[in-house]
Amino acid sequence: MVVKLNENLKQIPTELEIANVVPALSPSARKIMQGDPAISENVHSSSAFSDDLLSSLTNPDLNVVVYNLEKEVVFDNGGEIPKFKSFQGNYLMEKKNQKRQQYLLTYQKVRSVRTGQVTGYIVVANKMSYYNGLMKELLTWMTRISVIAIVFFAVVAFVIVRGIVKPLKEMSRVALEVNDDPNSTARIKDFHRHDELQELAVSFNQMLDRMQRYIDQQKEFVGDVSHELRTPVAVIEGHLNMLERWGKDDPEILNESITASLQEADRMQHLIQEMLDLTRAEQINVQYPNAVTKVADVLKRVVGDLAMVHQDFVIRLDMDDLPEDTEIQIYQGHLEQLLVVLIDNGIKYSTDRKELNISAGLGQAEVQIIVQDFGEGISKEEQKKIFNRFYRVDKARTREKGGNGLGLSIAQKLVTSYHGKISVDSVVDQGSQFVIVFPALTKSQAARLRKREATGNAQSK
Repeated sequence: MVVKLNENLKQIPTELEIANVVPALSPSARKIMQGDPAISENVHSSSAFSDDLLSSLTNPDLNVVVYNLEKEVVFDNGGEIPKFKSFQGNYLMEKKNQKRQQYLLTYQKVRSVRTGQVTGYIVVANKMSYYNGLMKELLTWMTRISVIAIVFFAVVAFVIVRGIVKPLKEMSRVALEVNDDPNSTARIKDFHRHDELQELAVSFNQMLDRMQRYIDQQKEFVGDVSHELRTPVAVIEGHLNMLERWGKDDPEILNESITASLQEADRMQHLIQEMLDLTRAEQINVQYPNAVTKVADVLKRVVGDLAMVHQDFVIRLDMDDLPEDTEIQIYQGHLEQLLVVLIDNGIKYSTDRKELNISAGLGQAEVQIIVQDFGEGISKEEQKKIFNRFYRVDKARTREKGGNGLGLSIAQKLVTSYHGKISVDSVVDQGSQFVIVFPALTKSQAARLRKREATGNAQSK
């Protein structure tokens, strides 16, 4: 609009006036000013005023004003007349806000092409109704979408938070119940989720199960001690009562009672030690979680020591299939204790053939240790029970040999605590064969466990 008006008005050599401005505009423009139709059959096709200018003049959004040098209006297309504003240069465009709507003001100086002097001013105001309407509609939609989004995300947040809080409340409920009653069997239910909360619930249940096992072990230990110590205590008490009544005056009875009491006291000592060993064996993962041992070194030492103590036995060791550097995850003292239990058990129940064969080999990432004797053997029925606490195949003979029925229970607990397996194959009157299997460690696994062990020892110090 400004360019088209300037192209026509700059042809006027003198100051802009109504008399020269109106003729400078096309007859169509004059008709518009007079209220006649803008286009008629008489309009020449070569009219200097183009259709786009005519359409712009009739646009209700545009207010066009031409000022002379005295800032007087010499032409306008009707509507609100924008105020004149002095400005530097030939051209100025301003964007203003009015009643929360924007409109555009354009100022243009008209210079005569003949003299180069300023002859007047053109001011065009654009109300931008379409733009303002579009922005208003856009704001309305943005508001609606924002409200919907806030509601949607509030619902989603509520569902997510509820999904997190509900499991936490369940964990808190179970924790309080277990705290009130340590023997409670309450556990966190399966949340059917695949996230950290489900892992936490599983770990929490495992922790409660472990605590329950410790409580049960404590009860079992107390019950076993009270049961097993009842007999030796009764025997000692009986001898002391007898001595108090009349036996102290008889040297033979006195000597017999003292000997029997000492034997029972010694048996109590061994019983208590074995029960403590059994309890410790059930807590391996707490005491020795990263221990690593070379199998060959322990086998040589234990077999050598027992062969020296029991010189009347032939104890053979076969490690042809076991590499020297084979390692398993077990505390060295426990592997020694395990071997001593099995070898001592074989010696104790041997008959005429005083021989023991111990062999070890590595196959399919597993270390297998076999302790074979040629003694009394164990029947099929009793093979299922020999690892139970205080179970003795022949109670009379076992008592004569000093057994309490805890050795094989300790052995089984030691093996299973280190993720191994123990089994027995026996034939009555021909002997028994105990087989132990442990997972073999690779060099990298052994190195990692040693590093953890060193770190743990440093922290404990």
